[in-house]
Amino acid sequence: MKSLQRVSRLPTGLTINRARDEACRQDFVSFIRMSFDLLHGEPLLMNWHIEAMAHHLEQVRLGRITRLMINLPPRYLKSLVTSVAFPAWVLGQDPTTRLIVASYGSDLAVKLANDCRTVINSPRYKSIFPGLQISRMKNTESEIATTRGGCRLATSIDGSLTGRGGRILMLDDSLKPSDASSDTKREHVNTCFKNTLYSRLDDKRKDTIVIVMQRLHDDDLCGFLLKNSHDWVVLSLPAIALKDEQIPIGDGRFYDRRIGDVLHPER
Repeated sequence: MKSLQRVSRLPTGLTINRARDEACRQDFVSFIRMSFDLLHGEPLLMNWHIEAMAHHLEQVRLGRITRLMINLPPRYLKSLVTSVAFPAWVLGQDPTTRLIVASYGSDLAVKLANDCRTVINSPRYKSIFPGLQISRMKNTESEIATTRGGCRLATSIDGSLTGRGGRILMLDDSLKPSDASSDTKREHVNTCFKNTLYSRLDDKRKDTIVIVMQRLHDDDLCGFLLKNSHDWVVLSLPAIALKDEQIPIGDGRFYDRRIGDVLHPER
């Protein structure tokens, strides 16, 4: 009788926590939820577009996509998903990965880096990825490094990367909206990418570039690159759908978006 009672008991808090940790370790969407809750102190209001971003970024981690553009309006969590949660997720899965994350200005680059460092330094993250060890020599506003040679390096479009390289180059909001109408400033961003940032990849044929931004001009960085290459996978999620389409949100899973649909009705 006692053994039957033990079997029928509800899971303990420890068991529940282990299950949550395992979910975050195996599923990027669950990890995004955890990161949002950790940084904002409230549950994430989930929507299919977060699953779409997560799915495409997971294809990047697995090496199935090496050139990815994500375009959507401001305030839809593109930075949290791509520049905060994704680097933390990648380093947890493979502590040898080196990521470079660039933004239009140093203030934004540092802010995103600090958010990522908050996630990685949290007890919850350490419980999810207990094998990841952060180097005591590199745990700063601009760089967080692992003891196995991986890192997340933050920089601005104009920042110095002399002697530094990586396997994943990420650009988050490379152009300020106020600069979009300036030919000079747009060309400056495009030139910095072509002459400086692109050269930081270890292997330009195999390594990965992820560009996340609101489309601002036909000749912004995304427009510039799309005119010169057909290698890019583009996840374009306008605030109001311009056409009917099926958007991948997981392996064999799609969201049917219809013309006129708003991106996130609850918001």
